[in-house]
Amino acid sequence: MSALRKPESAESVLTVEGLTSGYDAAPVVRDVSFSIAAGEILVILGKNGMGKSTLLKTIMGFVRASSGKVHLAGENITNRPPHLIAQHSVAYTPQEYAIFQDLTVEENLRLGVENDKLLKERLEDVEAAFPRIVERLRQGAGTLSGGEQKMLLLSRALIARPQIMLIDEISEGLQPTMIARMAEVLQATKEKNGVAILLVEQNLPFALSVADRYAILKIGEIVERGDVAHADTAATLEEHLRI
Repeated sequence: MSALRKPESAESVLTVEGLTSGYDAAPVVRDVSFSIAAGEILVILGKNGMGKSTLLKTIMGFVRASSGKVHLAGENITNRPPHLIAQHSVAYTPQEYAIFQDLTVEENLRLGVENDKLLKERLEDVEAAFPRIVERLRQGAGTLSGGEQKMLLLSRALIARPQIMLIDEISEGLQPTMIARMAEVLQATKEKNGVAILLVEQNLPFALSVADRYAILKIGEIVERGDVAHADTAATLEEHLRI
């Protein structure tokens, strides 16, 4: 399959150019390049240990890039501290359950906005996506089920109303009905709000149900990329993920 690329243009929300990063002297991500436009979902697929999470952490500033650049809406944000990158309307949902267990659901959501006024105004965003989360605002976040904690993680990203979302393995460990709901929420976020979404996944059916384009990461390098709508995409991806 030909290597399809989104044109590098002013409409690209996120552009990654030749990005290399890792831990100590060991590179994990190697010369990775791609771009995402507003209202587009790009999924990064690959087995465990291929560098997918490290790629997101490098974009978000948690892992330092040794070479390459990350541009957000044309501005170079390479190796900026994570809190400054977040201020550029970037929402990051890590693979780990990164919620504050001792805080309430509402207090966790409050971390996604600048003040209490915005929290109240934007709770409707959360209610439209996950009514169950709004019903549990006073509940301790640590008492939520695993699926509810994933809903809270994504709700905290949604309430920030970002221009781009970086989402790592949101479907992991979820029941099929919850995965389907996650897919609906991501599609609605993309289509209604024009949010760009970079999605790291291993769940192929889920990825294919939401993404516009895909890239396969193997040992830190993109080895295949293309449009999800292509007729042989599913077979190509299954072969790569099986090897």
